[in-house]
Formats: sequence, C-alpha cells, structure tokens
Amino acid sequence: MREALTSAITYIFDEIGLHRIMANFRPENFRSERLLKRLGFEREGLARSYLRINGVWADHVLTSRINQGPER
Repeated sequence: MREALTSAITYIFDEIGLHRIMANFRPENFRSERLLKRLGFEREGLARSYLRINGVWADHVLTSRINQGPER
C-alpha cells in the first residue's frame, strides 16, 4: 500500500501539479494514521460528526500534505 501511495503522490504533485493533498481517517484507525504519517501527511485537526457511516455520525482526523517542490 505504501509503495502505491508514494507513486500516486509523486504523480499528483509532479505530473498533475496539485499543491495540496488531503486525507482523512477515523480516530481509532491507527494503521491509517501511521501510514499517512510515514507518507509525510501532517495532522490539521479533528472534524466532529464529519461523515455518516452505517447510520452513525463519525469523527475524522484531518491531515494534509503540501507540495514542497522547488516550483511551489
């Protein structure tokens, strides 16, 4: 998974030219948290009752990665 996402991030920044990528996960999903941290995403905050999943409003941790390339 990490290799695929690393390639996707490189493509998004270098080929498409996006400046920012956001990724959100549920607070109890520690594996996603670790993966995103290893990929260079930084925590921005908590969105309370962000999405309704299986009929229940769930909180999500908000993260992002900014393109730090020389052209940005």
